Amino acid sequence: MQQGQMAYDRAITVFSPDGRLFQVEYAREAVKKGSTALGIKFKDGVILLSEKKVRSKLVEKNSLEKIQLIDDYVATVTSGLVADARVLIDFARIGAQQEKVTYGSLTNIENLVKKVADQMQQYTQFGGVRPYGVSIIFAGTDTIGPRLFDCDPAGTINEYKSVAIGAGKDAATDYIEKTYKDDMTMDETIKMGIAALKAAVTDESSVKEPEIASIKIGEKFHILTTDEVTKYLN
Repeated sequence: MQQGQMAYDRAITVFSPDGRLFQVEYAREAVKKGSTALGIKFKDGVILLSEKKVRSKLVEKNSLEKIQLIDDYVATVTSGLVADARVLIDFARIGAQQEKVTYGSLTNIENLVKKVADQMQQYTQFGGVRPYGVSIIFAGTDTIGPRLFDCDPAGTINEYKSVAIGAGKDAATDYIEKTYKDDMTMDETIKMGIAALKAAVTDESSVKEPEIASIKIGEKFHILTTDEVTKYLN
């Protein structure tokens, strides 16, 4: 750590002279140590993929769920601190239900992501708290069509055709940039996503049973079964 940095990294409310918030940058480093996860749009929907790291033979694999349902047409995948992700997912679920009760239609995904981003951004402004150490990919369909967003510890949001988070973010992004096409089918997109995961991770055992979900226009959220995933892997 640089000597001048120590005075500015102990409080979330203090900017360094060069305009940096070190606590937010540290939170982003926590995300970089998390599992690699992807979101990819195809011509009539969105898929989510995540590697599944089993750190012990004693852990029940079914308890490791990286992809989470928000409502019937919106789902998330996260990377970073699992407990932080759980709190934000519960917050997003409440926001989705409030939107449905208020407007009586499909959840506007952009509005939902902004609510979660506002919650994350608040934790970069006040003393006595720390930023959320998690990045979240939101995927789903609404009245506009397939939507794909990500939200980082600073509360920054962007909409994408494809986005990756976690330890293998850069390698996965490089792979997809070279192979992505706007008119791909769901099968083509899943195969590309699996290949991107394999290119991004160093431990091949974590992509032998990746977690994959799809949301197509007019259809509800669906997590692929083990047999369905195996078909794509083969």
